[in-house]
Amino acid sequence: MKVGFIGIGKLGLPCAEAIAQKGHEVEGYDVSKVTSDDITVVDTVKDVVANKDIVFVAVPTPHDPAYDGRSPTAHLSPKDFSYDIVKKVLTQANEHMNKDQLLVLISTVLPGTVRSQLVELTNNSRFIYNPYLIAMGSVAWDMVNPEMVMIGTEDGTETGDAKELVDFYKTIMENNPRYVIGTWDECECIKVFYNTFISTKIGLVNMIQDVAQRQGNINVDVVTKALADSTMRIMGPQYMTAGMGDGGGCHPRDNIALRYMAQELNLGYDIFDAIMNAREIQAKNVALELVKYAEETNMPIFIHGKAYKPGVEYCDGSYSLLVGHYVEQQGHRVTYIDPLTGDDVELGMPSIILLAHSASTTYKYMQEEGDSTDKLYCKIPSNSIVVDPWRNFSSDTSKVIHYGNTRHG
Repeated sequence: MKVGFIGIGKLGLPCAEAIAQKGHEVEGYDVSKVTSDDITVVDTVKDVVANKDIVFVAVPTPHDPAYDGRSPTAHLSPKDFSYDIVKKVLTQANEHMNKDQLLVLISTVLPGTVRSQLVELTNNSRFIYNPYLIAMGSVAWDMVNPEMVMIGTEDGTETGDAKELVDFYKTIMENNPRYVIGTWDECECIKVFYNTFISTKIGLVNMIQDVAQRQGNINVDVVTKALADSTMRIMGPQYMTAGMGDGGGCHPRDNIALRYMAQELNLGYDIFDAIMNAREIQAKNVALELVKYAEETNMPIFIHGKAYKPGVEYCDGSYSLLVGHYVEQQGHRVTYIDPLTGDDVELGMPSIILLAHSASTTYKYMQEEGDSTDKLYCKIPSNSIVVDPWRNFSSDTSKVIHYGNTRHG
């Protein structure tokens, strides 16, 4: 099929290339200069929609930078995403499209946004809302191996347009995903609450970690494994490893935006505010642990991993930066070690080191059995103190603190 992609940035480009690699003819457009070996990059929205069977819109719906989760946000007023970019793009695309073409929006929006603000801009084409469950660092893999595919129609029925999109996806998928057909509003809900479920799980297991630290004689991994293995009532084991808090371009901001929705709908409660408050207090607890050891030893503090997770350069919503914020708030300097963010650092003296990144934990679901080796970004000097919130690291030459395991013996 002939496919157009409006927005070929960190999400759109890998998705467009994955589709092209499955044999489809794909063109892309972006306001920034982009090059690709797999798709044709064109100069205008008019060009990218011309003669296409399906046009995907993958442009950002950003928050104000202060709301991305890398620094405290709980004190800020709840705020919706900005829809200016998506509205502009939908309007431009609509001018050059017709009813023979399918226009598919994959950008994240709050429930009710498509119906109240966006669909009126797409009257010339056939419109589907189809948000993706994709993570930075594994976009191309996630694109063709999704857990589910959400397809939103006006009334939630499996229209001919929905069937056309399902048939298209069957030509590129490497697995056999669930296809969930719902209203635009239901698919908006599924997307943002999927992320909030993950945020909540991470917040809860890190709460257990805090209890372990303060109560004593508790290994957080014993507790969370028991819960993770309880598949009858707890949904599954993923995100049931306590460690660093959640981050990235979706989770913190989705919870912040849902605070706004809770306020606008006058729900009378705000679990999302509690999630973000817990995330920040948990980060501060980790920071105070680092500061405690630094003040006992007069060693400098380093955070091993600056990006929001290993294997990517993106610092959106980075929990490492949030921990660093609280370290600096206590009057200590923090230095980050992460080659993908340009922070190549060699340690020349014993230090306090927080092992923020654990690829073996983050990408466990993609790994072969037994592949659990974490590669360090630098050599750790002897006599350092290594704080490992994932409880994987061991050393014969430095003291290792398995943060969250206070069981003795």
